[in-house]
Amino acid sequence: MITAADLAAIRLTLELAATTTAILLVVGTPVAWWLARTGSRWKAVVGAVVALPLVLPPTVIGFYLLVALGPHGPVGQLTQALGLGLLPFTFAGLVVGSVFYSLPFVVQSLQNAFEAIGERPLEVAATLRAGAIDTFFSVVLPLARPGFVTATILGFAHTVGEFGVVLMIGGNIPDKTRVVSVQIYDHVEALEYAEAHWLSAGMLVFSFVVLLALYGQKKGAVR
Repeated sequence: MITAADLAAIRLTLELAATTTAILLVVGTPVAWWLARTGSRWKAVVGAVVALPLVLPPTVIGFYLLVALGPHGPVGQLTQALGLGLLPFTFAGLVVGSVFYSLPFVVQSLQNAFEAIGERPLEVAATLRAGAIDTFFSVVLPLARPGFVTATILGFAHTVGEFGVVLMIGGNIPDKTRVVSVQIYDHVEALEYAEAHWLSAGMLVFSFVVLLALYGQKKGAVR
């Protein structure tokens, strides 16, 4: 059966995923646009940095974030100087870790969508004397809508399924940093297999629905 602790973990996970996805769309859009349009020699470097979470173990990302955000790290010293305290083992720390870990899923989806637009629509907008900002919001965003849908779905779903990064940077604090994946781990450690089954089955259904929606919208976009 679902317990009160399970419901709290589900609520926290959904809140974390929604917050992270919103931040990723804001931060990832200009990065993806730059990667799609630039001819800079730094493109490969930036693209590799963005893609690092795809190949690095989550615990490695979590460890270095923990060091950077800790009391002796550069970010930790800055947040303390600003009176914000330390971010590790807080919800804000979870958000920071999730943004880094899910960044490539959003940026690469948007980059592919921007590259698929091609030069023609932008050239037409330029002949109509549309400014760069007007072109982006009136031409690029509508044409890249499928990419934004994909980026949103992948960013949200990937954040929901995190374990290593959130455990390293957030720990296991009930109602504060304990997300669904950590709650399942706790149930298994306590040999509470029935409770672990309920949550795991829920994650399985959620993952299937997400992938179904993702492939469904891609099929619709092709038509």
